[in-house]
Amino acid sequence: MMNIRKLSVALVAVFIMVGFAYNNDRLYEISKNIEIFVNVYKEINTNYVDDVDPSTLMRTGIDAMLKSLDPYTNYISESQVESYRISDQGTYDGLGAKTKPIDGIMTITEPLEGGAAFTAGLKAGDQVLEVNGLSTEGRSSDDLERIARGVKGTEVQLKVKKYGSDQPEYVNVKRTGIEIPNVPYEGIVKDGIGYIALTTFTANAGRNVAKALKKLKRENKELKGVILDLRQNGGGLLREAIGVSNVFINQGEEIVSTKGKIRERDQFYKTTAPPTDLDIPLAVLIDKKSASASEIVSGTIQDLDRGVIIGQRSYGKGLVQNTMEVGYQSRVKVTISKYYIPSGRCIQSVDYEGGEPKEIPDSERNTFYTRNKRPVLDGGGVTPDIKMVDPLKNELIAQLMNDDIIFKYINLYCSQRDSIEAIGEYKFEDYNNFVAFAKAELKSSKSEGMKKLDELEEHSKEAGLSSIETEISAIRSKLLKYREDGFMKYESEISNLLESEIVTRYYNQRGKKEQQLLGDDVIDEAVRILSNAEEYNKILKG
Repeated sequence: MMNIRKLSVALVAVFIMVGFAYNNDRLYEISKNIEIFVNVYKEINTNYVDDVDPSTLMRTGIDAMLKSLDPYTNYISESQVESYRISDQGTYDGLGAKTKPIDGIMTITEPLEGGAAFTAGLKAGDQVLEVNGLSTEGRSSDDLERIARGVKGTEVQLKVKKYGSDQPEYVNVKRTGIEIPNVPYEGIVKDGIGYIALTTFTANAGRNVAKALKKLKRENKELKGVILDLRQNGGGLLREAIGVSNVFINQGEEIVSTKGKIRERDQFYKTTAPPTDLDIPLAVLIDKKSASASEIVSGTIQDLDRGVIIGQRSYGKGLVQNTMEVGYQSRVKVTISKYYIPSGRCIQSVDYEGGEPKEIPDSERNTFYTRNKRPVLDGGGVTPDIKMVDPLKNELIAQLMNDDIIFKYINLYCSQRDSIEAIGEYKFEDYNNFVAFAKAELKSSKSEGMKKLDELEEHSKEAGLSSIETEISAIRSKLLKYREDGFMKYESEISNLLESEIVTRYYNQRGKKEQQLLGDDVIDEAVRILSNAEEYNKILKG
């Protein structure tokens, strides 16, 4: 009981100390609710029928409190802190492999080239059963990363069941420190148009994009334009967003400003170096996974009419977080401001659904204007100048990927082949075989639409609505036919996806990028626009 009183006194004291920044009414509300919170905790601790774990109870309360704010304000426990280093710095000291629980077993989905798992001969599809004697059962990929980490050069022992083998074996893997490249590929796609892939805004992203552009110009004297691919790029460091923008935008231009509750902390960020190229025609590719720093770059390029934006509307994350120590090596990541790009707009989504930004209609978004007076919208991401349909946005392909059916098939396919043809020459020609495999797997798998229909059927039975059973059965038949027809309708898209993933097994990340460029409608549209000066300029002039 004494601990509860001490907690109450300490919490109230803390809020009294910080309360001078608020008016008396706000200080009273804070103190009152802190006291209520402590009293509720005291009653639960004293009277609840079962013993409660204070750490679990408090973590639940903290998570619920922060969840009511936005998806990016969250608590980081001591055990989670280390995993954030990868996303911030782009470095990895450990197994050097992407993993995922598949059918309840931790599975390597991609060994990173040059990493410990890759060097030890582990491949996609291999299952990791134990790490240094600790079972991986029931653990997440983050858990595996944490327990596998250690001093660079030391060994970690894995109990592994390699794909196709029934017998587990022990493999000693030497931990390595590898840098995950943020520009995994640059090259010419076609017709004198260059291409640069930027996958994350980790350290030196701006320098690496500039380096890639200089290389393209040096090796291709008649370079007509360049494509900057920010698809699937979830963002990263703010300074690197400015650095990447600076490659194409003049020195001294304001790129982004951040504004929050405390006006004295508002910041204005400008480019600080001479640009690499102000004039080369530029197309920036974005999709629904392009977020944060990707949206700063694409939105700035659009606002300053420096290039054409092509693809799907971006994610819609216009918030800035700061991470603060809160004791016992734990931290809280708090949204402290919103960022605004040159037109004055903020692209932050104003509503959420299931923790994800909710797409709002254009009619509910405010209008701003680019330097050339083209109308652009705030709230809910960057809208491309040229909108493209997402070829993978259909329920069948989503199910094939989410249920790991494509992954499982490729494991089987690659286990029967030591090598494949060179990139550009390889063609997946076993589509009927894949369809047969996928249909067999789908018998025990349900799409999101089918799951919702099951819920409706269950609800109708509980409510005694037997009259709609016929309609539900008819809808079920239509969903099954839609899935059946989808294999034929989306044969090209599924084959391209299979080719890309198969090539990754033999030629790693750079090979994957090269392969993806061969059948990409968005790339083809970017090449078309950059090759047509009249249409390119017309878009930018509005």
